[in-house]
Amino acid sequence: MHNRGGEMDIKVAVVGGSGVVGRAILEDLTVAGINYVALSRRPPDLPDSHFVALDLNDASQCHQVVDSHLRDVTHVVYAALYEQPGLIAGWQNDEQMQQNLTMLSNLLTPLSKQSFQLQHITLLQGTKAYGAHVAPMTIPGREREARHPHKNFYWLQEDFLREQAAQHNWAFTIWRPQIIFGHALNAPMNMLAALGAYAALQSHQGLSLSYPGGPSGVMEAIDADILARAIRFAWSNDAFVNETFNITNGDVFRMQDIWPILCDIFNMDAGPPAPRLLSETCYDQETIWTEIVAHHNLKPHSLRGVVGDSFFYADALFNAGGTQPPPPSLLSTIKLREAGFAECVDTEVMLRRWFAKLQDLAILPNPRK
Repeated sequence: MHNRGGEMDIKVAVVGGSGVVGRAILEDLTVAGINYVALSRRPPDLPDSHFVALDLNDASQCHQVVDSHLRDVTHVVYAALYEQPGLIAGWQNDEQMQQNLTMLSNLLTPLSKQSFQLQHITLLQGTKAYGAHVAPMTIPGREREARHPHKNFYWLQEDFLREQAAQHNWAFTIWRPQIIFGHALNAPMNMLAALGAYAALQSHQGLSLSYPGGPSGVMEAIDADILARAIRFAWSNDAFVNETFNITNGDVFRMQDIWPILCDIFNMDAGPPAPRLLSETCYDQETIWTEIVAHHNLKPHSLRGVVGDSFFYADALFNAGGTQPPPPSLLSTIKLREAGFAECVDTEVMLRRWFAKLQDLAILPNPRK
């Protein structure tokens, strides 16, 4: 079912194009010269993004958009996600799970009836597939493991996708990325935005970049740009047909151990650790953020517009309030390498590149200007 006529014959629907994964895919497709349409409720933070507004909760609108824009689509990257406000509590909420299933169904149902070119669907999961958010996981997490016995919208979406793919002869690939580092505005799980905004707020007030968390566990990251390239790589490689893959940068880190790197990036002193919840202490600093935007001539986004709910995500990754390191959440990427995709990056190099990009985009201030 994979495209054999070359990438120029492809048309990709990037669903959730305004998010961290979606935006990285749009940039990658642009560089590769591949035709695409970006679908989301709000436009991606990209110029000329071939954007079509779509609310996946509106079944009627999904039918209309499919009929108007997606009849000739060959590939779908489904990177849309619904997260309840406050983020963490929603991960085990039945309503949130059902809404994520409904959103996928609202798109694939009309596609199954109106698109006769569709070949491949990409679906995103994550480390929660291994139950890491409810209990210590087996190390490393491997794709061949039986499903971890907990409720998760991943399983609802995957079962629906497998059923539809079998009926309509679609191929699919499911990805389980680790902590994704990339750029998107107002995203619920954007660690770059949370770190950068926290540093900017501290620096503007003449404060040190104190570590706000508890003892860190060992963790992994994935560069959104590498994830985007892996997703495209899978389209023309049969080893990825109807398979699931973990993906990481290839190294591991702890938050405390990368803190000196972040201090260097932001040109700040670390100061003594100062445990705090960023979600409780940063969102009320919109006035300070407005001063930062004006002083550094940044794009006129609000603090919430830059970070979304990501301060809640940062609190979780920082183990804020914790007294012991959390269990590790580490994934095997052997299957991915054996399938032919071996790209990797040093996480420190990735962080420096991404923060430099956010400064160039005038999302974050450049501390050395």
